[in-house]
Amino acid sequence: MTSRPMRRADRAMPDAAARELLEKGEYGFLATVGADGLPYGVPLSYVVLENRVYFHSAREGRKIDNLLHCRDAAFTVVGETEPVYAKNFTTWYESAMVFGTVSEVADPDEKFRSLYALAEKYLPDHLDKAERDIRASFAKTAVYRLEIETITGKAKKPRPPV
Repeated sequence: MTSRPMRRADRAMPDAAARELLEKGEYGFLATVGADGLPYGVPLSYVVLENRVYFHSAREGRKIDNLLHCRDAAFTVVGETEPVYAKNFTTWYESAMVFGTVSEVADPDEKFRSLYALAEKYLPDHLDKAERDIRASFAKTAVYRLEIETITGKAKKPRPPV
């Protein structure tokens, strides 16, 4: 989906490292474009299953309006960051970005699996209540998936001493 080469290719992360960061991230930002041409980024809790990023949502709002206009989206996760002064002002960082197409999950089994996976990720100590709570709000909760077409990662970290 993205064809522009990374400006600082020396900071590119291997795909496997970018994928690991994506899977471990606490939250991410979904970027979309609306019919008005304006960009919109929104923070989300999410889970990665296979080659998809899943998130839940209400069935209406600006994010959904934008996705109805254009299903293409980008999703970004930022890992560890640390502002430092090392000869000059800089920041150590790591980030992963995926590009793909978003669609609503229609299959009830896939929807349940993704909601349960969200519970496993964010509230693993309360899984005894997960199924009950998922079932209670199942009809009114929408789940969306972003099919990962491209993944890229970038990091600037201190070099280990020699």
